[in-house]
Amino acid sequence: MKELTVRVFRFDPESDDKPHYQTYLVRVNEGARVLHALHAIHDEHDPSLSYRYCCGSGQCGSCAVRVNGEPVLACMEEARDGITIEPLDLPIVKDLVVDMGPYLAAISALAPGESFSMPTPDVVETMKPLRSCIECLACVSACPALKVTKFAGPTAMREDIRLALDPRDSCDRVTEAVKEGLFTCTSCQACWKVCPKNIEIPGKAIEKLRALANRKGLTLPRHQEVAQMIKDTGRSVSRTEPTFLEQVGEVLEPYGPVKGTVGFFVGCMYNQRLPQTALDAMEVLRRNGIRVIIPKEQVCCGSPLIRTGQVDFLETLKRRNIDAFVFRDIDTVMTMCAGCGSTLKNDYKTPFRVMDINEVLTRMEIEPPARLPVKATYHDPCHLLRGQGIRAQPRELISQVVDLVEMPSVCCGSGGGVRSGIPEEAAALAEKRREEIEKTGAEIVISSCPFCEFHISEHTDRPVKNVSTILLEGYREKDRKKKAG
Repeated sequence: MKELTVRVFRFDPESDDKPHYQTYLVRVNEGARVLHALHAIHDEHDPSLSYRYCCGSGQCGSCAVRVNGEPVLACMEEARDGITIEPLDLPIVKDLVVDMGPYLAAISALAPGESFSMPTPDVVETMKPLRSCIECLACVSACPALKVTKFAGPTAMREDIRLALDPRDSCDRVTEAVKEGLFTCTSCQACWKVCPKNIEIPGKAIEKLRALANRKGLTLPRHQEVAQMIKDTGRSVSRTEPTFLEQVGEVLEPYGPVKGTVGFFVGCMYNQRLPQTALDAMEVLRRNGIRVIIPKEQVCCGSPLIRTGQVDFLETLKRRNIDAFVFRDIDTVMTMCAGCGSTLKNDYKTPFRVMDINEVLTRMEIEPPARLPVKATYHDPCHLLRGQGIRAQPRELISQVVDLVEMPSVCCGSGGGVRSGIPEEAAALAEKRREEIEKTGAEIVISSCPFCEFHISEHTDRPVKNVSTILLEGYREKDRKKKAG
C-alpha cells in the first residue's frame, strides 16, 4: 500500500456557486489506477463524489477525466502522488461527470439502403482502426476548434469517414461532414494524441474526408486558390520581399571547423515571407560549425495540399524535393518550419534523415550564448510538439538565453488551412493564445514555426521571435561584451 495526495475538482450546480478543489489523502495498492484513487475517496472520505465508470478495463470509455490537464481513462492511468483530477472540458453535470449527450448525438449511425454490396477486404482493413473508438470523448475535450466555433467534433468526423467508406451506407457522409464543420479542424493533432485507442483522426479521418470533399467540388475557395498557386509557382504563399533562396548561395560554409553538414529545406513561409528569420538561423548554424547545403530547385512540401485534401499534385512535389537532396548526396535534411518537418517525416518516404533545427542544434552541443535580461514564454507549434514529438529541445536552447515561463500547449489557430479558409476561427483561437501569453507576464513570445510566429504576432503586442533569432541575439550580446571588455 502507498499513500497519495490527490486534488479533485468539485462542483454541484444545485448547491455550489462556483467550482472548487478538494485535496484528499488516500491509501491504494502499488500500481493503482486513477479510478482506484477515486473509489478510495468515495468509499473512505466522501460518498458524494460523482464520477463515471463501468468496465474498469479501458473498453467502455465512461471513466474519461483530465489528469494534470490531459484527458485520460481513469481506469488506465496510474495514480501518482500530487495529481489533479478534473472533468473533461465539456459542460459539467456534477463533479467529474460531464454532459456527453449532445456530442454522442452528433455521431451518425449506419443508414442501409434498399440494395448494397459488402465492403471489400481492403476497405475492411481501412475501416478497422476507425471502428476501435470507445466514444470516451477525450478527443472532443481536447479539440481547440470546439472552443470557438460550431463543429460536430473529431468523434463525429471519425464515424463519418467510416460510414463514407462503407458501401452498405446510403447517405452522403462527405457533404454531411462539410456541413458539420469539416474544414474547422486545425490539424493540431490534439485529438489523436489523447485518444486511448490511438486513432489518428487528423490523417485517417479529417484529411480523407477533405480529399473526398475535393472530388465533390466542396473544397473551400481560398484553399483552391492556394493549390493553384502551388501548381503555378511551386510555393503556397506569395513573396513580400527578396526571398531567402535569392539571398544565399547553394553552400554556406561555417565560420570555423566543419562539425557537420545538413541540407536545408527552407519551406514557403521562411523563403517568401520571413526570410530574415531563416538568415538568422544560418548565422547560428555557421557559428556552430555546421555546413549548410541549400538546393535551389526545392519547392513547397505539399502540407497545405495534404491538410486540405487536394492531393492530386502531391506526388510531383514529393519527387522534386526528394530528388533535389538525393542529387547532392545529402544524408540529413534539416527543417525550420514545423509543418514542413512533420510532412517530410510523416507523409514522405525519404532516403535521408529529416531533423528539425532544434534537434540539430541540441545534438551539436552549441556554443553557449550570453544571457539576456528578458522574460519569455514559448509557444509549442502543433506540428512540432505533436507532429514530431519535439518538446524539450527548443526549451533547452531558449533557456540558455532568457528566463522561460511556461503556458499551456494549445493550437494558435493557423494550421489545417483554417487561417486562410476560416479566418474568423483562426483569429478567435489566436485571441485565446493572447490571453495565455498575457497571464505569463512574458516580455516576448518565442516559437519555432513560421505560421505560428506570423499568426500570433498579429494578436499580441509582445514581440514574437524564432528560437534561432533569440540564440543569435544571445551571441551578439556575447560578442558585444567581449569587444567592450
